Formats: sequence, structure tokens, C-alpha cells
Amino acid sequence: MPALDYQTAFHLAPIGLVLSRERTIEDCNDQLASIFRCPCESLIGQSFQMLYPSPDEFERIGERIPPIMTAQGSYADDRIMKRADGELFWCHVTGRSLDRTEPHAVGVWTFEDLSATRRVAVELTPREREIAAQLVTGKTSKQIGRALDISSRTVDVYRSRLMRKYDTGNATELLQRLLGH
Repeated sequence: MPALDYQTAFHLAPIGLVLSRERTIEDCNDQLASIFRCPCESLIGQSFQMLYPSPDEFERIGERIPPIMTAQGSYADDRIMKRADGELFWCHVTGRSLDRTEPHAVGVWTFEDLSATRRVAVELTPREREIAAQLVTGKTSKQIGRALDISSRTVDVYRSRLMRKYDTGNATELLQRLLGH
């Protein structure tokens, strides 16, 4: 029987795992490479930015992480990410920093592909993707506005755009479509 050690567990884990330093991938497992459809070797040493649909989303999410991680010790969200072939997909991301006062310094991150149950059905702008990701958590416009540092009225405008794009009549239908039901 082969020995089971932490290195083996890391590489065989059924969820995408990353060891990071200053938002750069220091090491990753085969599951992460499978999720993002590229070999580990092409991810190691790269910025997490390559996994985001746009540089803008990389920056904005990066700014949201420190206050939450400092307060709670970890960070988690569902967001739209980008595979190496350009396909956009929903992903659950969780992270923990070795030092919660320096959230981006050194950390461990998990990535779970949600595309089997949640599809990216329409073309969305970066801000629409951010609003959609917040809506699926059940937050109100006011809570989303605080999280994204925009007004609740701006959130309502984007929610209306999402409802038109998804051809829904109300917020409940929109949520069902975003969740893939």
C-alpha cells in the first residue's frame, strides 16, 4: 500500500488547491489544472489574474478580500472565472491566509467548479458578473452596494439589466436563472 503524506493528499485532493504568495500561484494540484483546463506547469508562477474574466474583476475582488479576511480569518464567494480556453464558468472560491493581517501575503485557496449546476447563460459585463455573484448569496441591494462600494440604486440598475438579459419578470426568477434552476 502506498504511503499517504501531505504532498500526496494535496495533489490528489478532489477540489482545486493553490498555495499562493501575493496573489501569485506558488503551487497547485491536478484538480485545479483540470478545472482551468491547462497544465499545472503553466499556472505555477502566474498571477491569479489569468483566471479572471478581466483585469478589472481581478483588482476589485482583490480589494474586497483583505477587510473580510482580516475580520473573519477566511474569505469565500461564488464568482465567474475564466478557463484557459476562454470559457467563463461559475466557481466557488475559499481562501485562508497564514497571517490574517496580511491577507495576500501567503495563503491556501480552494476552487470548486460549479458549472455542472450553474451555467453562464448570457454575456455579462464585469460589473454585471459582480452583481450576479452577490445576488446569488441572497444579499439585498444595500448590502451589495456596501460590498462593492457603489450605491444601492446602482445595484438596482444592474439588477434590472440582468433581468432583461435573462428575460425574467422579477428578482426571484432572476435568482433562479442565475442559480441554474
